[in-house]
Amino acid sequence: MTIVIEGGTVVSAVGRFKGDVRIEGGRIAAVGLGVKSPGDTVLDASGCFVLPGAIDPHTHIEMPSGGGFNADTWYSGTVAAAFGGTTTVIDMITPERGRPLAEALGDWQARARPGAMVDYGFHMSLIEARPETLAEIPAMVRAGVPSFKLYLAYKALMLSDAEAFAAMRAIGRAGGLALIHSENGEVIDLLVAEAVARGETAPKYHAATRPAAAEAEATARACRLAELAEARLYVVHISCREALAEVLQARSRGLKVDAETCTQYLVFTAADLDQPDFAGSTLICSPPVRTDADRDALWKALAARQVDVVASDHCPWTQAQRERGRDRLDRIPGGLPGLEERIPFLYTYGVEEGAISLEELVALTATNPARIFGLHPAKGSIAPGADADVVVWDPMQTRIWSAATHHTLADQTPYENLPVHGAARHVLVRGRPVVQNEALAGEAGYGKFLPRSGGPSSAPQLSKRRIG
Repeated sequence: MTIVIEGGTVVSAVGRFKGDVRIEGGRIAAVGLGVKSPGDTVLDASGCFVLPGAIDPHTHIEMPSGGGFNADTWYSGTVAAAFGGTTTVIDMITPERGRPLAEALGDWQARARPGAMVDYGFHMSLIEARPETLAEIPAMVRAGVPSFKLYLAYKALMLSDAEAFAAMRAIGRAGGLALIHSENGEVIDLLVAEAVARGETAPKYHAATRPAAAEAEATARACRLAELAEARLYVVHISCREALAEVLQARSRGLKVDAETCTQYLVFTAADLDQPDFAGSTLICSPPVRTDADRDALWKALAARQVDVVASDHCPWTQAQRERGRDRLDRIPGGLPGLEERIPFLYTYGVEEGAISLEELVALTATNPARIFGLHPAKGSIAPGADADVVVWDPMQTRIWSAATHHTLADQTPYENLPVHGAARHVLVRGRPVVQNEALAGEAGYGKFLPRSGGPSSAPQLSKRRIG
């Protein structure tokens, strides 16, 4: 089927123009005026922006936990992604200790394949640094999984400094990318234990037991270890000014380090954790949401091109799952829905408020992730030859966000009752509509696995001049 998206404003990371997009065989065939032929299927984009499909490089879909899984299946999670304008996700694999990495990859592929509505890739978590595990890294890179998540927090997942260094060195030698969760896990575990002993177990104490200094210290340590290991580094979910400062300092020394923040750090603060009747538990995530000053600093860093990616860290739970931590702060499962929320809230709180331009939104959610994670030129831009991952964004839509109407299976959300502007009218993945006229149009299993290359690919960079 040949489709022409007609009458919209096409937006890239570097500019915008009035034009149409012609799609043939699942790829973009032409962009401009006069590209329609008789018999083409036409999607009306009048009054809308035509954006490249967003890439969310940080998700936890159908994540194993306590003998079960978190709230979303691959079907529900990727339906939520599509309605939020995301056409590619890169999910975190967490292998069991002692099992080969290849078996964990097979497990995640088996869960994703039948249900995925959008395209997907994987990061491999390294929760141990045994010689046998590190020896598997080159095979994972060849299998199209060239990025590896390391944790400096959580007892069940964290590596020692020596283990993290050994893992980074092996990743660097294999041409991969090291992702790092930067919090000082040992210090945080002590602070949490002390808080529980004092009876400070409500959600509002979460931020106090995971202070910004613990994130900044671990970020600085991770950057130094990556320098020593000669490895590329990507720092996930930066939440505070201090951690960002450590990234900027490392860049000034020549380290190749990319920075990510997440939607929740741009919307909420620690004050939102202090709610009656355990309602603050919906906002538990690690690192925690921070201060007004941190939130403002992150918005300024986005506009200054100091942060490369806005991801979701999508990890939804039901209220029943959260209840296991009602009387124990350390047992509240961490994570919140974000796949569907990311673009609407970035548009509402960022573009409409003048904090970032629409071009910068495209860069942060599509073009930069494609470049960093080896998906460009197929993904991340609207250009001839690229996959036809396209979002027709209607800026005139307004709605109130609610768990009653979002598409994740989480039955609660910290975004409840917040107003948003804009919605995805049409969403295409490789030329096939998965959302059409704001209704689900795709089918389970259409999304395909994307083997990725190891190194960063070239992509259009944002000019230093604000456009639009």
